[in-house]
Amino acid sequence: MSNRHLARSIAMQALYQWDFNGKPVSSAHGEQTNELQKIVEQNITEFGNGLDDDKNFVHETIKGVTEHLSEIDETIAKYATNWPIEQITIVDRNILRIGVYELKFNDKIPAKVAINEAIEIAKSYSGQASGKFVNGVLGAIYNDLEPKS
Repeated sequence: MSNRHLARSIAMQALYQWDFNGKPVSSAHGEQTNELQKIVEQNITEFGNGLDDDKNFVHETIKGVTEHLSEIDETIAKYATNWPIEQITIVDRNILRIGVYELKFNDKIPAKVAINEAIEIAKSYSGQASGKFVNGVLGAIYNDLEPKS
């Protein structure tokens, strides 16, 4: 498993735990809470053996998702029309959040990498049908995106 794939998996697991616990936030801007920071550090310690330089990638991804959470969730809701955001499984919802963040807000990640990584994480943590669901949602978003400048 590549370090970036592991880093995304850890970010998804941390977001899952945070979401499962009701997404406690410390400010109106969606900044990371101490609770979320603790979850991230626990997951890095437990699962991140060998991450080294990619620990920052985990933190940047979590920060990006939480800072843009409203817009990310609105985007998911727009493209997953038959699935209200609260009815999407917590795992799939947070895989999609990372995928949408990487597609729309992280210029360092090529779109196809973001989509492929999200699909692989969905297959690993949620199941084959989830991989197709994630692919469908992120693929539709990708098709409507203007090229990043």
